[in-house]
Amino acid sequence: MREQMEERGMGVAPGLESELVSIPATPRGVSTPETVTPTGLRSPRPPGGASVAGVAGSNSAKSWTPTPAMISPRFLSPSISSAVGTPMKRVLVNLRGYLEEVGHLTKLNPQDAWLPITESRNGNAHYAAFHNLNAGIGFQALLLPVAFAFLGWSWGIVALTIAYFWQLYTLWILVKLHEAMPGRRYNRYVELAQAAFGERLGVWLALFPTVYLSAGTATALILIGGETMKMFFQIVCGPLCSSNPLSTVEWYLVFTILCIVLSQLPNLNSIAGLSLIGAVTAITYATMAWLLSVSQERPPSISYQPMASPSFGAAAFSILNALGIIAFAFRGHNLTLEIQATMPSTFKHPAHVPMWRGAKVAYLLIAMCLFPIAIGGFWAYGDLMPAGGMLNALYAFHSHDIPRGLLATTFLLVVFNCLSSFQIYSMPVFDSFEAGYTSRTNRPCSVWVRSGFRVFYGFISFFIGVALPFLSSLAGLLGGLTLPVTFAYPCFMWIRIKKPERFSFNWYLNWSLGIMGIAFSLAFSMGGVWSMVNSGLKLKFFKPN
Repeated sequence: MREQMEERGMGVAPGLESELVSIPATPRGVSTPETVTPTGLRSPRPPGGASVAGVAGSNSAKSWTPTPAMISPRFLSPSISSAVGTPMKRVLVNLRGYLEEVGHLTKLNPQDAWLPITESRNGNAHYAAFHNLNAGIGFQALLLPVAFAFLGWSWGIVALTIAYFWQLYTLWILVKLHEAMPGRRYNRYVELAQAAFGERLGVWLALFPTVYLSAGTATALILIGGETMKMFFQIVCGPLCSSNPLSTVEWYLVFTILCIVLSQLPNLNSIAGLSLIGAVTAITYATMAWLLSVSQERPPSISYQPMASPSFGAAAFSILNALGIIAFAFRGHNLTLEIQATMPSTFKHPAHVPMWRGAKVAYLLIAMCLFPIAIGGFWAYGDLMPAGGMLNALYAFHSHDIPRGLLATTFLLVVFNCLSSFQIYSMPVFDSFEAGYTSRTNRPCSVWVRSGFRVFYGFISFFIGVALPFLSSLAGLLGGLTLPVTFAYPCFMWIRIKKPERFSFNWYLNWSLGIMGIAFSLAFSMGGVWSMVNSGLKLKFFKPN
């Protein structure tokens, strides 16, 4: 074979001869060796049943990367391959099929086949749209009129518009950086941060805000979901409700149990149906909320001036907290790389193409929900907007004007959306739990271990929600602490990995956005803390009249 290649002037790359001999002459289209994962799905695995540690060690010693000339389309074209002998043609066809199968020589971590985020890689653009919609829109949209009550018309619309396009740009950065290095996929936000900032610094910078965002969002979802279930029950029952209804904490527990039951779905692709339900319900209730609000008569004596504060310091912190609520409205960037990791990626069909296609559709629909609910809600209630947001306003001002069935449907859609959003935001935490287990035991989690992790996480979120029963202050603090994940870190990652030319427009743009993102994060966090302290930790939501 070597002589045939040399006779035709093709040459043999260093180390290629032994590897060509080792490539099996299997028919084209046969996939790489696989094993059955705990959930019954098939994932790429190293041949021979080697352990994780053994494969990791052997890859570093025996890995082979063809030169660009060997994998170029010209070298693998039919005209060239037909000119060589039959054995060489068979080897080249198998090599081309192998490269297209595994994804342009991407180095697969064998442990990924056991983890919920990367266990299944059959995602597509539709799944990306479902997941991004489910992660990007939800209960936080209902709080946007609260932020407008402190900012007023002009600054509210300006802040919301800037935040939308800013986070859309950083989303594009994350999609592009998923496969920024040839042969490597950054399947998780922390992995990309480590590649950009270093192993230790990347963990310190990214791990806390991403875990805090997932856990904080799960806690807030339990609060809003439990309270909404309580309101739905009261609306449906009306005067026929029993004299001893469930307390608010008991409704939190009911909602948590439902979340735990749904969390038994094994991986991120398996919850695509739930994400579709969450996306449809979020779009529906967001549209219903502002349509019902603007169609009713506005309360008397409302004002559109920013809410007055007793002092300059209080006004400043209120504005910062309002901006934090707007920042928290654009969530989901901590899940972008994880969603893209569920897609197959090959040399001809990289994963960023369907991912960006789905993300564009998702964020267009998100804009069509967030802007009307912020503007319409503030127009309907002005400075009388309750601290709990649109649902509280609907119940407080129009519970007797809107048909009971329509109002109950709106609240029920919110419950469905919260149940769906809990699953996608908890998946990175489940992945972290199982990654720690598999790295120590070198074996996948059993069904019982996996279920135990998810039950534990669900009840931890429940206890945190019971201990911190407030929402708008938590939203401002969440927006401040996690703002770098969405608005700052992607810009710094682009500079560190792509290395744009110094003092170019791209260089200035990313440095400016990154620095402003960090500054806003500190300011919004202080506003969130002030709002929590000012509320005395006694703020409650959805109080019936």
